[in-house]
Amino acid sequence: MQVKKKEWKQFVPRSLDEIWQFFSRPENLNAMTPKDVKFNILSDIEGVEMYEGMVILYKIQPLAFAPPMNWMTEITHIHPKKYFVDEQRFGPYALWHHEHHFEEVPEGVLMTDLLHYKVPFGLIGSLANALFVESKVNEIFSYRKEAVEELFSFQTEHYPQYA
Repeated sequence: MQVKKKEWKQFVPRSLDEIWQFFSRPENLNAMTPKDVKFNILSDIEGVEMYEGMVILYKIQPLAFAPPMNWMTEITHIHPKKYFVDEQRFGPYALWHHEHHFEEVPEGVLMTDLLHYKVPFGLIGSLANALFVESKVNEIFSYRKEAVEELFSFQTEHYPQYA
């Protein structure tokens, strides 16, 4: 299977400081992950701001019919209030490279998620991606967008210039 590239943008009408403070704390990932993924952070990261080289271990069950699995990511790059990158070190993907970008714009922050991922197992992985992996990735990021709107109490349609 070839590497898939996905991109999502979201405007948040808050200060860059507030947005960075929230997104630079890995424990906040729980609030933005669908409950059916059964996402559980195993690392002791409560109250710790991320740093380059930070390794985080999770237990996830993204598909109801699959057993829970370990997932380990590393924060590989950080430019405070601009971007950070997490990369899978061990887990369900052959490749997971997720960039989180933050741009101060009039009235708030434009966030961009850029994801490159690859499912393992060649042709079988390609079939799995087509049947359910890609749609699950899209579902997780769609949930995340809605969770951010709720967490920061705003409605996207009030900001059509960023739709």
